Amino acid sequence: MAKQKAVGKKKPAKQEKTGPKAKASAEEKLPAIEVLLYPLITEKAVNMIESENKICFVVEKTANKSDVKKAVEMLYNVKVDSVKTLNDLKGRKKAIVKINKKFKADELATKLGVL
Repeated sequence: MAKQKAVGKKKPAKQEKTGPKAKASAEEKLPAIEVLLYPLITEKAVNMIESENKICFVVEKTANKSDVKKAVEMLYNVKVDSVKTLNDLKGRKKAIVKINKKFKADELATKLGVL
């Protein structure tokens, strides 16, 4: 059986992206103070502060890695090497921030009242 081509039908026009992959305008981006909600204080987070020079924050759901990096650098005057984000089972978005070797995560944690 051969398929017959429909006559008179046109392909639908491509629509613009409107989902989560669409770029946000400058007005939609979060200010630095609203990106970081609070530092996370768990046994695992404290071990990361001491051994790996990383600090963990709970962040706004709409924040991306670059927003978190800019917020930490601006608010705490440290250099950030990398940011990893994840959504946990409690519905929070966590960011694990690796601080540059020139700065110490335990000093930042002491300022924040974590240690």
